[in-house]
This record gives sequence, C-alpha cells and structure tokens, in this order.
Amino acid sequence: MNYLTADHRIVLLMHEGTDNPGGKTGLAILRYSPLNIVAVVDQAQAGQSLKTLTGIDRDVPIVASVAAAMIYQPTVLTIGIAPSGGALPTPWYQEVQTAIAAGLSVVNGLHTPMANDPRLTLSISPQQWIWDVRQAPTHLPIGSAAARTLSCRRVLPVGTDMAIGKMSTNLELHRLALQQGLRSKVIATGQTNLMLGDDGIPLDTIPVDFAAGAVEQQVMWYGNDHDILFIEGQGSLFHPGSTATLPLMRGSQPTHLILVHRAGQSHIRNHPNVKIPSLREAIAVCETIASAGGGFIPAKVIGVALNTQGLPKKAAQNAIQEIEQETQLPCTDVIRFGAKPLLAGILKVPMPTVDESI
Repeated sequence: MNYLTADHRIVLLMHEGTDNPGGKTGLAILRYSPLNIVAVVDQAQAGQSLKTLTGIDRDVPIVASVAAAMIYQPTVLTIGIAPSGGALPTPWYQEVQTAIAAGLSVVNGLHTPMANDPRLTLSISPQQWIWDVRQAPTHLPIGSAAARTLSCRRVLPVGTDMAIGKMSTNLELHRLALQQGLRSKVIATGQTNLMLGDDGIPLDTIPVDFAAGAVEQQVMWYGNDHDILFIEGQGSLFHPGSTATLPLMRGSQPTHLILVHRAGQSHIRNHPNVKIPSLREAIAVCETIASAGGGFIPAKVIGVALNTQGLPKKAAQNAIQEIEQETQLPCTDVIRFGAKPLLAGILKVPMPTVDESI
C-alpha cells in the first residue's frame, strides 16, 4: 500500500546524504517521483543549489532543519537517508519528532520501524500516519523456478558493488521501454522503488527461505500481462555482506542481465580489502550463477551500465569506450547518455530457454 498522493507536500530528510550514496533513497525520489517535493533537509548543504550539487534538474530548496522547512507548508516527512545500522542518530530522530509535532505524516524506509514507537505515536493525531515501508508480506511460497515458463523478457541488473546504480538503470530502461510502446513494468524489491509507487516487496525483510518465492510470486502475477519486466536489483554477488542477488535470480529466472559498475572502482567501497574482479570475470560469474550449470535459464549479460558520476564528460565517454572494447558489449551511463544501447541489446538478444533434456 502506498500512502502518498499528488495532494501531499513532501519534505525529504537528507542530512549528510544529498551528495553521497547514503542518500540514494532521497536522490532517487528527487529524480523519479512525480510527487510534490517542497524542500530537502540537509544541514551540511543548506542554501546550496540542488541541481548544482546533484545534477538533478529539480527546483527544490535545501534547508537546515525540519523547522526551517515548515515555511513551505509540507504535509509529509519522507526519510531519504539510510544510516548504517538501520536507525537514525538521535539528532535526526528528533527531526522526526519535530515533524510529528508539527502535524506531518511520516514515510519511513529504514529497517527500524516507527509506526509503533510510543515516542512518536503518543503525539500523533487521527489525521496523521506513519508508513513503515519495510513490512514483510505474509503467506509466502517457496521458490519453484515457475517464472521460467513466462514468455516475457525479465531483466535483472547485477552490480559489482552495492549502491551503484542498479535501480536507476531499471527505471531509465522502463521509461524508455514505455516510450517505445512496450508493455513494461518495474518489480520493486526495495524501499525506494516502493516509495515511488511501484508494485513489489521489501526483499530484505523476508526470511531467506522465502525470498526467492516472494520474488517469483511478484513476477508470476505480472509476467503474463507484460512484454518486459524490470526486476529491481539488490546487493552484489561480490560484496561480503550481501545475500540478495541469488534469490532475485532464482525467483525471477531472468532472461537478460545488465552488469552495473562504477567507473574506476577496483574494490568494494566499504571493504577495501575485497577486490572487484575484471568486468569479463564478473560477467562470467553472474552468468554461471544464473544458469547453475543448465538447471535454470542461461541468461546472458547483454550490456554494462556504467556509473560515471564525478567524471568530466569526455572522461566518461572514454571510460564507456574502454569497457565496450573490454567486454564487447554495449555500455552507457543511463543518467548522462541514456539507456538506448541497453534496451536495444535486451530486445536484440534472443530469449534463452532451459534445456529440459539435461
């Protein structure tokens, strides 16, 4: 259930996240949500230009606090940051208390729930609500590889690291597919896509035994009515703390994979002792695990989505050309240069099938 409507006036809580991956939820909302965002709260960047800071072409003021944002008459506070540990530090939590006291409702995508927090709910009015986005669905099945019977294309981005651009890749491809007249749908698997209004599940709330089944259920619900499903990627096979990619592969039975990488990155961002393999090796790993020796659909990586944020335009174009030469696959930065090469690859590469004789 999505609580947000076009009538809401949203303020994004983004302390220390407007200019780094810690604010990826809020940045995605700013980039893709059609809803009315009236202010961003980030004390470190107050008074700065959002467009200059982020490249997002949206005229939204950045203010220092929720109290300062009240001049814009917001009705909802949306938490757009994801601090380590899944809970807000005390000063940021106090911002939520300020919002509640001022009559705002709250959208909470953190691991730590708020809807039953007495420090917040004791002062809430009947007109207010708190939406904890990360709520595990019930009565989930165990995965059965049923999605391989679907005739639609099922595209799964796989990353060389986390917080690298998998969701943005999906959303840009989905938007382009719709423009080309395809019956396209995004399957959300994380809190940000759910906040954006896409159907799906918060994958990281689901017990691992049922994770593939939860993904499969979503894909089976929508696959027969669409030409192409874009399944939101999570985590990374190369990250030491991530387990999300495997149930996404098993549940969706992807027909096409897209490798997502950050230009110049050689090690996992928060684990400098963990090396990222060459892109050719990374592609081989992803394809091998997806197929599992022929038991599942032999999906191929059909292109590379390269995150070139921070590089000058010419350097970004050179990096893309180098990766195309290295991998012999189309490559683009979907934010800066568009997703056309990747969508063309998805539509060009034939639908793989499982060899039932094995």
